Amino acid sequence: MTIIIGSDVDGKRLKDLIKVYLKENDFEVLDVTEGKELDFVDSTVSVAREVQKSDDNLGIAIDAYGAGSFIVATKIKGMIAAEVSDERSAYMTRGHNNSKMITLGSEIVGDTLAKNVVKGFVNGHYDGGRHQIRVDMLNKMC
Repeated sequence: MTIIIGSDVDGKRLKDLIKVYLKENDFEVLDVTEGKELDFVDSTVSVAREVQKSDDNLGIAIDAYGAGSFIVATKIKGMIAAEVSDERSAYMTRGHNNSKMITLGSEIVGDTLAKNVVKGFVNGHYDGGRHQIRVDMLNKMC
């Protein structure tokens, strides 16, 4: 599994903190915005496109409030994303929605909470079963 991460200028500090956290916990991380100053539209598209290259990839996009990146991610055909700011939602969106991507707001979540959100997301597993009906419906959209 590779965790694809990216941010706009407002999310850079939190992105860098999360990258370190993931690497310390033995996750492979690909920063698609390293050394770039992109707006949230371009940074989120970069994350989503890279996530879609492998079924094992997961993505994290960070901007100031998470909402902009969420809107962008959900415009991409086949991308199921969730804007999250708590651990339980991050875990559950993997389990029930098979989300491949989350968005975070650097002005919303603090450092410790951001690490816990990411932990919940990357350690979550899709439950399948009764949830597959909704996932199929989502995948038909866009």
